[in-house]
Amino acid sequence: MAVIPKNYASLEQGYRDKALKLFPWVCGRCAREFVYSNLRELTVHHIDHDHTNNPNDGSNWELLCLYCHDHEHSKYTDAAQYGSTVEAGADLKHEAATSNPFANLKAMMEKKNG
Repeated sequence: MAVIPKNYASLEQGYRDKALKLFPWVCGRCAREFVYSNLRELTVHHIDHDHTNNPNDGSNWELLCLYCHDHEHSKYTDAAQYGSTVEAGADLKHEAATSNPFANLKAMMEKKNG
């Protein structure tokens, strides 16, 4: 488990201010737009989950609303709770579908309309 530095609040405010200047005030997942009055609901997410990795170009940040940010982190806690492994900075891996329920849709539609 990562150790949180004592000056974390000031570090967080620093990269948050930078991210809000670099990026439009839009959630990177749900595309919800923000204005100054609700900006507190827009968070900075570290893509690689390393809160000490804060390049000035913002390449490790994305702005997410509270709900999407919570969902992003819950994927990792759910994986830990249910026994899946998650690599740092990688999305959960899912098996590819083995069938396509719409494979014959065009033929079925033509048959029904014909």
